[in-house]
Amino acid sequence: MILQALHQLYRRLAEDPANGLPKPGYSLQGISFKVILHPDGKLHEIATVKDDNGRSVQTLVPGAAKPSGQGVNPCLLWDNTGYMLGYKPEDPKPERTQKTFEAFRQKHLDLEKMIENPAFSAVCRFLESWQPEIAGENSALAQTKTGFGIFQIIGQPSFVHQEAAIKSWWEKHGAAPSQGEQGLCLVTGEHANLAKLHDPAIKGVIGAQSSGAKLVSFNLDAFTSYGKEQSFNAPVSEDAAFAYCTALNHLLASDRRRFRVGDTSTVFWTEAPMPAEDLLPFLVDPGKAPEDEALKQRLADVIEKVAAGKLSDDDFGTADTRFYILGLAPNASRLSVRFWHTSSLGDLAANLQKHHHDLAIERQWDETNSKFPEPKAPGIYALLKQTARDADGISPLLGGALIRAILLGTNYPDALFQKVMSRVRVAEKDQNDNPTDRVSYLRAAIIKAYLNRNHNLNLTMSLDTTRTDTAYLLGRLFAVLEKTQQDALPEINATIRDRFYSAASATPGAVFARVLRTYQHHLGKLDGGHKIVRERLVQDIMSGMNGFPAHLNLQQQGQFAIGYYHQRKDFFTKKNKPKTDQE
Repeated sequence: MILQALHQLYRRLAEDPANGLPKPGYSLQGISFKVILHPDGKLHEIATVKDDNGRSVQTLVPGAAKPSGQGVNPCLLWDNTGYMLGYKPEDPKPERTQKTFEAFRQKHLDLEKMIENPAFSAVCRFLESWQPEIAGENSALAQTKTGFGIFQIIGQPSFVHQEAAIKSWWEKHGAAPSQGEQGLCLVTGEHANLAKLHDPAIKGVIGAQSSGAKLVSFNLDAFTSYGKEQSFNAPVSEDAAFAYCTALNHLLASDRRRFRVGDTSTVFWTEAPMPAEDLLPFLVDPGKAPEDEALKQRLADVIEKVAAGKLSDDDFGTADTRFYILGLAPNASRLSVRFWHTSSLGDLAANLQKHHHDLAIERQWDETNSKFPEPKAPGIYALLKQTARDADGISPLLGGALIRAILLGTNYPDALFQKVMSRVRVAEKDQNDNPTDRVSYLRAAIIKAYLNRNHNLNLTMSLDTTRTDTAYLLGRLFAVLEKTQQDALPEINATIRDRFYSAASATPGAVFARVLRTYQHHLGKLDGGHKIVRERLVQDIMSGMNGFPAHLNLQQQGQFAIGYYHQRKDFFTKKNKPKTDQE
């Protein structure tokens, strides 16, 4: 299913030349320099090639990715500095470099009469006269330690390998004939030459080998059956292997098609061109903000519509269009599939709305009280960060489970709630050695979402004074007692939260009697009106309780945390002055 979907994607993308996808027999390579020649083959200039970010430029060239190994394997009209010019900065093996240049030169001279193209002949004249000893004098080459080079004739907008005659010759004669056997391809259902190795290698997966890794590969006798070695016992044609690998590399190379979840590189696409293809990575993880201002505004509008359930086909795409999402993680020289999901865009939009609705809770810092408000729609990575002290502590499996819950509308993983609750119970300090907020906005959002979706508790966004759950009331009460302490002792550094929160939320029967005694002392330090209001609030909360239970289970501790958060937020929310009858 994965290979078939990627194969279909390649066929769709290849129809649009703007996508720049290579055809079989071609590959995208990082070009970092170009050799500019006069029509007679005389050197004009060797220039660096960089994009706006200072990186090499991905360019379509004839031939597959340059094979690894010690063999001499020159490419056609492109290669590294050693092959093209007989030069490498700080070369540890100059003899081999000279040998590779001679092989590159001879290959082109041998093909000159077959190709019969003036631009190709200019390259041959250059190779005949070029002296590798002077290459080090060129400043562009001195800066070029990685990447490949190509040829260009001065005054021509295209490169030599892009000449129509050269491309026509390459497509007819250049690619080596297949050495594999024939069989029925499991992807296309057609008889074709079968791929022994699936190329090109997959690049762009975080943590995988920089040279690329394989999504499908066989390397042990255990994978041999009925005398079929390597991939011939799971036959995929060479064209199908090239197509799915190329499509996957295209997705991984695009900021608008991929996003990261923990150690998992995630890609997304639809069966037909839809607006969702550009938007979903940012919708799932709003922390991954686009640089384009127009896209950023469009995204903000769509997020608002998602939360309100008002998405249209123009915003997202036709509801019955299928989408695909694939999560890949490194596994030595191979890739492991963390998750694979497919459904319709209509279901996806509904599930995204459900996720944002479940997460919705009053923010501690919003546009009314901060220059840096907390996000209304926190991204996946922001949520996962609440489960560990640092990124290295995030479970690699939790990200996939959370993605599945969001996109399919299923229950959130229990581990998400458990890990957040573990962090809530532990007192932590920031870089300035000040106590951090145990129940922060993001932690409260996760706890509320989990309890509402997994346990149907119907917790609200803000303070619910009608709620009678004992655990929720205990959380509110603890917040009131802490606020009273802070009002009575404004210079205090550590509050009852730092000393008693964990025990109060787990064993309230053993803690609250002690905390209430200190509360009476703190209450006595408040002025008259303030004291009356605070005492009335405590009595209102306690009137709905029937004593202090000995223990609260983990689910009840989550309700305690939400009650605490709601009450704290309500204390610091500006109250509107009551209107008079005349107003």
